Amino acid sequence: MNTAANSAAPPAGPGQASPGQVWAHVGQSFTPQDYDVVVLGAGRMGSALAFYLRHLAPQLRLLLIEEGGLPNEDGATLLAPGVWTGWGVPEDRQSQATWTREQLETGFGNISFQARPLIELFAEGGPDRTPAADALAPFPDALAMVDLEALPFARVDAQAATYRPGALALAAAQQAVKAGADLMLNARAHAVLSPEGRGGRVAIERLSVTNTHQIVVHETHHLRAETLVLALGADGPHAAEHGLGRHTNHARAYRQTPRLNVPSNDKTPTLRVAGLTLRPQSDGFTLIPAVHHRDPHGYSPTGGHLTGVPTGLRRETLEDLVALMNALPPLGTEALGLGRSISDIPGAWLALPGGQPGGLPLHQPLADGVHLLLGGPQADTLGLAVAHDLAAVVAEVTERPWKGEAHPAE
Repeated sequence: MNTAANSAAPPAGPGQASPGQVWAHVGQSFTPQDYDVVVLGAGRMGSALAFYLRHLAPQLRLLLIEEGGLPNEDGATLLAPGVWTGWGVPEDRQSQATWTREQLETGFGNISFQARPLIELFAEGGPDRTPAADALAPFPDALAMVDLEALPFARVDAQAATYRPGALALAAAQQAVKAGADLMLNARAHAVLSPEGRGGRVAIERLSVTNTHQIVVHETHHLRAETLVLALGADGPHAAEHGLGRHTNHARAYRQTPRLNVPSNDKTPTLRVAGLTLRPQSDGFTLIPAVHHRDPHGYSPTGGHLTGVPTGLRRETLEDLVALMNALPPLGTEALGLGRSISDIPGAWLALPGGQPGGLPLHQPLADGVHLLLGGPQADTLGLAVAHDLAAVVAEVTERPWKGEAHPAE
């Protein structure tokens, strides 16, 4: 996204909103003004919220602020699995999951959405489980990865799908701007409660890079928001406590996504074993480890050791992979990218709503006109529904596009 593309947009037609302004770097002058809604964070959740809010309440002046150079540049959105599945979704939220899948398939253009079965493998039989050999038979590449004696049973989610969360965030932000939202990139924002009693005040630090590649604050602006949304991912609860004085029970965990360089293609299913998800991607597999618990305050990710050799994988993740090497033999080969330090393995802090490893996405009021928006481990399946629900709350719209009474608010 850039201002050149934005300024070249055709004039809005009758009844259409004019495109919003994009401030991509400090060379573009910014004059502070008050907004009806300010969203801090343009990852998947914040961008989706802006997109839906422009459709539900186009009269509201909306500013989306992102510390990075693009809405999908780094963080948990970029490294999210991008695997939609109805497994693990409570019955009263299934309609929201189904609606989210429909949105992923049709609502945002090309985000690499692809129907792709999810096959979970087990050592023991159980309800809905069939012979793993039968489930894997149509997929020789996946079959070759599994020791069927160790994992003889399987269940299949034939409705599962994959997509690119980073592409979703970028598309949602672009469409929100096209519909009239303003977007500021390369800006760090700090929020405090408004003394007027509703909403908040935001200090915006516009960032630039020196000749020695240091990120510095170029200028600072202040503005007021009638409605303020913290969509900062794992940093959201911290910002709520330290900026707004609101303590929450949410937590975070550091999740790495190592590569397994075993061939995959467009027909290869997603695999899951003991909480480990093997997501076909870029002609290989991205491994999505299970999140077992919150990381304590002050935890700094460090690599573990395998047979005395330092690796880039944190100890808990390394232990999980070692335990599965017999069942999934490629994990015990050089195909697994171990790295030598923590910086060699892609990783990001993941929000844990409610402090739980399986916490569902939610939005939470922190004060009058101030909300916290969290995705977390289930954002792939429910994130868009939660973002839409908060947009409807802000827009004072009572109807929801899915069936059922459950609302994803804490």
